[in-house]
Amino acid sequence: MSLHKVFASALVFASVAVAAPAQDRSPAPEDARAYIVAPEDGATVASPVTVRFGLQGMGVAPAGVDNAMTGHHHLLIDVDPDTVDYSQGVPADDNHIHFGGGQTEVTLDMDPGTYTLWLLLGDANHIPHDPPVRSEPITITVE
Repeated sequence: MSLHKVFASALVFASVAVAAPAQDRSPAPEDARAYIVAPEDGATVASPVTVRFGLQGMGVAPAGVDNAMTGHHHLLIDVDPDTVDYSQGVPADDNHIHFGGGQTEVTLDMDPGTYTLWLLLGDANHIPHDPPVRSEPITITVE
């Protein structure tokens, strides 16, 4: 997967997020949810792939901005949601892409293959909310 440009750009906006010690998690409404607007689950797409993010019940704010009921997106690629420690900051690597500038879409150069994508909202410090605000995973095939 060729995510280096996007990853480098996303890191510009990501404050220290890797393995942050457990902190009090910011509250989120029970009905808040993140979702992927596009592409659709099961889509076959060509690279580059534009992924559009959606959010319901909360607002988007850049990393470092500590406003109640806001957060910023993280796109997780080929990460099993059951393996995530929601009490820790979201790591920053090729499988955990940060959008700390408050971005709501990204265009990725992706190698051919099948990928699972999902969103996880993080607070000002990249810590998932309580309860976690996340999308359902989708699967796409890149030709």
